Amino acid sequence: MKKSAHLYIYTLIIALCTSCSVSKFIPEDKYLLDEVKITSDTKEVKPSLFNSYVRQNPNAKWFNMVKVPMRIYCISGKDSTKWMNRFFRKIGDAPVIYNEDFARKSQGEIEKAVRNMGYMGANVKLTTKVKKNRLGLNYQIQAGRPYTVRHIIYDIDDLAISDYMLQDSAQSMLHTGMMFDVNVLDAERQRITKLLQNKGYYKFNKDFLVYQADTTRNTHLVDLTLKLLPYQRRKEDTPQKHQQYVVRDVNFVADNEIPRIQSDVLQDFDSLSHKGYNMYYKDKIFLRPQLLVDFNRIRPGGLYSAQDVQNTYSSLGRLRTLKYSNIRFLEVNESDSTKLDAYIALAKGQNKSVSFEIEGTNSAGDLGAAASVSFQHRNVFKGSEAFTIKVRGAYEAITGIGNQDYVNDNYTEYGVESSLNFPEFMFPFLSSDFKKKIRATSEVGIKFNSQVRPEFSRTLASASWSYKWSDKKRVHHRFDLLDINYVYMPRKSKEFQDYLDSMTVNNSLLKASYEDVLIVRMGYSFTYNSGGNTMMKTPTKNSYSVRVNIEEAGNLLYAASGLVHSKPKGDKGYVLANIPFAQYVKGDFDFAKNFMIDPRNSFVFHVGVGVAYPYGNLKVLPFEKRYFSGGANSVRGWSVRSLGPGGYKGGTEGKMDFIKQSGDIKLDLNIEYRTHLFWKLNGAAFIDAGNVWTIRNDAEQENGVFKFNKFYEQIAMAYGLGIRFDLDYLILRFDGGMKAINPMEAGKGRYPLIRPRFSRDFAFHFAVGYPF
Repeated sequence: MKKSAHLYIYTLIIALCTSCSVSKFIPEDKYLLDEVKITSDTKEVKPSLFNSYVRQNPNAKWFNMVKVPMRIYCISGKDSTKWMNRFFRKIGDAPVIYNEDFARKSQGEIEKAVRNMGYMGANVKLTTKVKKNRLGLNYQIQAGRPYTVRHIIYDIDDLAISDYMLQDSAQSMLHTGMMFDVNVLDAERQRITKLLQNKGYYKFNKDFLVYQADTTRNTHLVDLTLKLLPYQRRKEDTPQKHQQYVVRDVNFVADNEIPRIQSDVLQDFDSLSHKGYNMYYKDKIFLRPQLLVDFNRIRPGGLYSAQDVQNTYSSLGRLRTLKYSNIRFLEVNESDSTKLDAYIALAKGQNKSVSFEIEGTNSAGDLGAAASVSFQHRNVFKGSEAFTIKVRGAYEAITGIGNQDYVNDNYTEYGVESSLNFPEFMFPFLSSDFKKKIRATSEVGIKFNSQVRPEFSRTLASASWSYKWSDKKRVHHRFDLLDINYVYMPRKSKEFQDYLDSMTVNNSLLKASYEDVLIVRMGYSFTYNSGGNTMMKTPTKNSYSVRVNIEEAGNLLYAASGLVHSKPKGDKGYVLANIPFAQYVKGDFDFAKNFMIDPRNSFVFHVGVGVAYPYGNLKVLPFEKRYFSGGANSVRGWSVRSLGPGGYKGGTEGKMDFIKQSGDIKLDLNIEYRTHLFWKLNGAAFIDAGNVWTIRNDAEQENGVFKFNKFYEQIAMAYGLGIRFDLDYLILRFDGGMKAINPMEAGKGRYPLIRPRFSRDFAFHFAVGYPF
């Protein structure tokens, strides 16, 4: 039966790929565009630079191999009134019919682009290769010899502008011997324009900078002159010197919507002055004046600066209470005035919001429900502070507990959490200039959660103070100044306590997971992503990301306890208020690189390494700080927490055994080929490798300890396919993985790649966002 089912599936796939006729959609005397190539006879002129100039590309291939979307389209008949035909045409891609006009235009644009790079005598030859009703197209770039710049002359009549350019000459893109690249020349104009606009030249633009190029015949050398044109608003105006503008007044205008900035409109507003800044508002101002001054970068009496304007927009964008902002400059109506008045308009957003969430749960067949309600206020103290409080409750009917006499037969949970977020660095001794250079937030949070099960009751409480900031667009920092977590077990049933006591020898990790513990930690993380945030959107260009995280816990408490108590308290070590506390250091490193093959295909590589070392007071990491392998973001041939450590095969504790399948060291290696399928669907083929290991040898985790001469033999491998729904604002991901090398087995069972069994080796994963 299985062989028959497989044969049927294979037959269906073959029929999809071959039986549908493409020819019926190709008009007579026309050709299907089967392939497009760009070749170059010069190493420096890379063909990949000109893909964007090609106006007509062949139908897309899945994983760069098969044109499945076109085949799906071709399943439809010619009658477009039938709904089935319309469906296949909607999800598929129509065959691309070769258009010679598009090809000639692409040829001209590629030729122009190559010449703009400095190859002024370049030509692009268009060749075609026809086989039956299919056509292959090749753009052959014949670049020739490039032109280079021999001399550079600056014709700048304005002494002030000349001085600014001279002071910034180290940043110039022009130099003798450079190729005569039009793109570089234009980038230099934009650089100088940006420089001058930050030096008070409010009306300056790059059109006031022009080039003159003189060439000598048969030399391929260019004498280049950069000339500054005088200011003219219109051609008929008299040429005049470029003026530097000074900001006279800075005015904040706050209302429910962005008002028109006119003097007669502002008469309807109340006003106040604060440290030389004017505030206009209605009824009462909804933000503290000092906050607006601190988040503003435009200063009265200073030169106009486009960068200050952009920085002000960026700073105001961090104030959650604002709907949006707008900045305008008006020239002061005085004769020969070079003064500007700045108007920063602020629209008030909705400050308060309430949300409800209801969810169903299914834990190994036990059904339940959970509900939560949260309230948020985005302007608590008129400083755009965001206060959030959330209350959650859950209930689950537990089955299969036998005839044991428990106090409570079901699972209940209730909790409350609250946080207060400040849009700036709330830390003493920091200068205002430092705070203005970085975009920072500070957050304090508290959380309380109570869980009641038939076997035990558990209370979790935490408090934290953290900072997040970024000094560059793609660099992010997080510093957890203080993070306190307390786990309290007020009740354990006699049966459950007896079970834990019986596990003391066989599974000390299990017992440690149900003991009182205090964790007082401090941590720092650094993240750099060259492509911005790509976890929730599909990357469109080459990019890479680096993440580093370090944290420590218990060192200060250990030092303080050593001063107060002369000796540790038995196997609990030192205690604080009779509560043992954890002591460890932990570090993580994560790197991912995305290579774009073309706009529809990419290749991604990822490596992740983590090491945690418990010492001093407790020799075992708290369970929530241990590493695990398997799952949607790790080795996807295993379900979450089911792989490792090392060659550990798993025990006999059933549901509780996952606690032992964790470790102190983690390694993840992943490669993934991603391709666009059709509509909002993307596909992926991946290979994963990795595992976790323990630092100390433990009899209850046999073969789980990390050894340099053996760990590579215990690396698990998996392969699989995935489907991703790109909804623009988030990614829904479905991955299916198969085990390839299983270090938990020996002999033939170690290599399921050779003898795969779907029921044994397959794992399905659902997740939100890309894995890396």
